Amino acid sequence: MPKFNPVKNYQNTRKTIGYVTRKEATEKDYKRIGFMSGLEVHQQLKTEKKLFCHCPAGVLHNHNDFDAEIIRHMRPTLSELGEYDGTALMEFKTRKEITYRLNNNSACTYEIDDTPPFIINKEALEYALEISLLSNLNIVGEVHITRKQYLDGSIPAGFQRTAILGVEGHIQLKNKKVRLIQLSIEEDSCREISDIGHNRVYKTDRLGMPLIETVTYPECYTPDELREAAEYIRFLNRSTGKVRTGMGAGREDVNVSCKGGTRIEIKGVAHNKWIPELSHNEAFRQWALLHVQKRLKDQVKNPEAWKIKSQKIDPTQLKLENKLMTTIDFSEKEVYAVNLEGFQGILSHFTQPGQCFANEITDRLKVVACIEKPNMIHSEEIDGSSIEADFNQIKELLKADDKDAQMIFWGPKDDIPTALETIEERCTMAFDTIPEETRKSFKDGTTIFERVLPGADRMYPDTDSAPIPLPNDYIEGLNKNLPIDISKRYEQLRNWGIPTDADHYILRNNLVPVIEKIEKLKIPAKFVGTFFAHNLKYAEGKYKKHDEFKYNRIVKMFEYIQENKLHYAISKLMLPVLLEHPNMDFSSILTSINFKKRNIEELLAPVNYLIEKFRETNGQTDKKKTVDWIMGQLHKQATGNLALSELKTKIEKAIK
Repeated sequence: MPKFNPVKNYQNTRKTIGYVTRKEATEKDYKRIGFMSGLEVHQQLKTEKKLFCHCPAGVLHNHNDFDAEIIRHMRPTLSELGEYDGTALMEFKTRKEITYRLNNNSACTYEIDDTPPFIINKEALEYALEISLLSNLNIVGEVHITRKQYLDGSIPAGFQRTAILGVEGHIQLKNKKVRLIQLSIEEDSCREISDIGHNRVYKTDRLGMPLIETVTYPECYTPDELREAAEYIRFLNRSTGKVRTGMGAGREDVNVSCKGGTRIEIKGVAHNKWIPELSHNEAFRQWALLHVQKRLKDQVKNPEAWKIKSQKIDPTQLKLENKLMTTIDFSEKEVYAVNLEGFQGILSHFTQPGQCFANEITDRLKVVACIEKPNMIHSEEIDGSSIEADFNQIKELLKADDKDAQMIFWGPKDDIPTALETIEERCTMAFDTIPEETRKSFKDGTTIFERVLPGADRMYPDTDSAPIPLPNDYIEGLNKNLPIDISKRYEQLRNWGIPTDADHYILRNNLVPVIEKIEKLKIPAKFVGTFFAHNLKYAEGKYKKHDEFKYNRIVKMFEYIQENKLHYAISKLMLPVLLEHPNMDFSSILTSINFKKRNIEELLAPVNYLIEKFRETNGQTDKKKTVDWIMGQLHKQATGNLALSELKTKIEKAIK
């Protein structure tokens, strides 16, 4: 029998499940695995105050800027039906001590659940309703505030106040409609500072800020459709001018499944460009876990009776040679060896690029048992670091079979029982289910386990808040002042002749209204659109933008250009200075770039001399080359004084 090779097993299982990279994947690949995905798009609203108290919204602090700390522990309670929530039980196992840092300028007693809520922020409610109408949703007749359980500690009360405002809408993508389940208004959660061992620290500056959540049906069947839907909702929200922008102001939870899989929620994706890779890899991770199920059923005779076998060991006495083990201080830790009967080839089974089934275990040891990584080694390391001699000892110690797999883990004594339970639980799940869970995203497109997915029945009425009626005339009034639909925005950009590569920048920054203002000055919209998407985007990457820079200054710049009868192309030279010094007057900007106003006669005066000079220097009379060279000599002086196309025509006429 050939010797088992974990690296080859990883490669073979990757091939067996038909994994292809995101770049190589086609629509056929996604149909083959039954790719299905939807979104929960969270977006902060740009209000002065928080949703249920009078604290200012948008006032953020650094980690160490706080006036008080509050410590809490989460404990599960029975529901009215006499049941415990699975997420609550998992969080209870972690024995977390949760610390909240409060700053007096951004938090009050409401945030820590010591004061009942105020009436909902009317400004936030109006903004959210406008976005609901833009999303083609059916608006509810009465707003009912409910409580949604939040059991990870990110909300001190253990629940989030939320209310559904609209149901059953849709967004129009380029080639299809995607239906919307609902849009809710809710309060934002805390920002996490750290999560190490049994201690999790939050700051409360973001807590309670008004937030909307747009939920789609799982009707995106490729990662590209999914990103397009995310971008559409993002552009729609921003088109109102009533939402916050910047890091963390908009976040997506991406729900992914495959044929035979389950709903996995990739939590808090901060960048839409990450969505295709993340959703691609998650769908294939589930596809790989389905293959693990089949393989385990073939390899293990009696799955119902399956259990791990474990034994405490002394790594120094066994003289284990693994490099990682030699670097760890075990003085305050216990070390256990575990045998996984019939699991040969499972620990090294491909799940995600660079990850295997063993990662499913080590991630849960970190989250559930609170044992920081590195927390284990195993007999099937895909980097080739498994030492055969080490695991031969473990196999002998545990009386293991060649068809088994082994692992060694370590941690504080008090965490060992939870760790053993966690290992057995995750391995037992592998026989017949893909556990529903939320996963944390990474830039490389991979994810790790974050927590058990909350149950469906996590919402109940908020007895502190009265229903809010929404009269028809109020909704009709909101409907009159909505921006145009994003799908029509795309048509508008095409009608203006703006290139498609400008769409993302223009819509992301809600620049269509700005372009419309400048177009009224008789400046071509095509020029203005490319000015923003190409010149401004480039300048923002090269120069340091002043905090006081606003797009309205660009409108004022074009007004100045028109009033002084300059050609609008001068805006490209003025832009870098305006970006860094937005309060500088425009005449000073022109002086700083050495602009001088010249008429056509002054500009054309040196043309005859330049023609002769070019011919003498280059010894040729080619008209096109002569024109191009003279344009190169005069374009700086001409920019802002007349169109370069007009200058070129005049030069061509001057050449005989």
